[in-house]
Amino acid sequence: HSIRRLSRRIPGSDLADLDRNVEGEKPIEGNHRRPPVCLEFQVGGRDVDFSALKETLLSATSEMGVDIAFQKDDLFRRNRRLIAFDMDSTLIQAEVIDELARKAGVGDEVSKITESAMRGEIDFNESFRRRVGLLKGLSAEFLQGIYENLPVTEGAPHLIKVLKSMGYKTVILSGGFTFFAEQLRKRLGMDYMFANELVMADGHVTGEVREPIVNGQRKAALLGEIAEKEGVRKEQVIAVGDGANDLPMLGMAGLGIAFRAKPLVRKEADQAISNTGLDSILYLLGYRYEDFPA
Repeated sequence: HSIRRLSRRIPGSDLADLDRNVEGEKPIEGNHRRPPVCLEFQVGGRDVDFSALKETLLSATSEMGVDIAFQKDDLFRRNRRLIAFDMDSTLIQAEVIDELARKAGVGDEVSKITESAMRGEIDFNESFRRRVGLLKGLSAEFLQGIYENLPVTEGAPHLIKVLKSMGYKTVILSGGFTFFAEQLRKRLGMDYMFANELVMADGHVTGEVREPIVNGQRKAALLGEIAEKEGVRKEQVIAVGDGANDLPMLGMAGLGIAFRAKPLVRKEADQAISNTGLDSILYLLGYRYEDFPA
């Protein structure tokens, strides 16, 4: 197994903390002439409770402001071939439907529907339809203005560029809207995009969405279909997301990564990244800083 400590810089005091947690081990990677982003430890031995070790290490992440990844070193660590991302709050640092509602003056109404769904009073699909209904009348020009101000997540363009250079297929699987996701796919040079399509008439949103709705189960099903089409094994699939509706695809992937996610998602996912950019995922795949093209 390997332990990777990811952060923007690694003070010496933090190394001492890690030494106390992994007694007798030492980093096998690290360039001390500049602040490293990743330190890697190899751990093993007989009668080791790896679950307990992982729990101990992860408990330190919030306090130290770092990410600690505990992984099994196996054939698939550097042999992944397909990666899928949620869009909202993952590839971009915004929730598009909230941005649309806020700018359209219906933010409070949309929030009430969202809260009702979270309480289990209505299911996701119905809540989604109701929220889209409140967007009726918005123009394509209005939507474009929202898109042009969406902030792309730190490290996303670099990550996609590196993965594409290594032959990965890259996918957006979003519960958001195709209007935004397709433009982002083209901007980042990604291969596939699936999201919800707003029905438009005369250049304006009708308040309807085309079926089927891309919810959590649909994301997982689509990811399986893409993997089959590309001839990729489940173990070679990576999924990255932040919300509860990403859990199905995170669970079906060989490596599920919670990115700046809700507590439940961080707990359930194979790995969690909360303090660094998206391109730190490359370290989880066994690559070093020196391996990354500029």
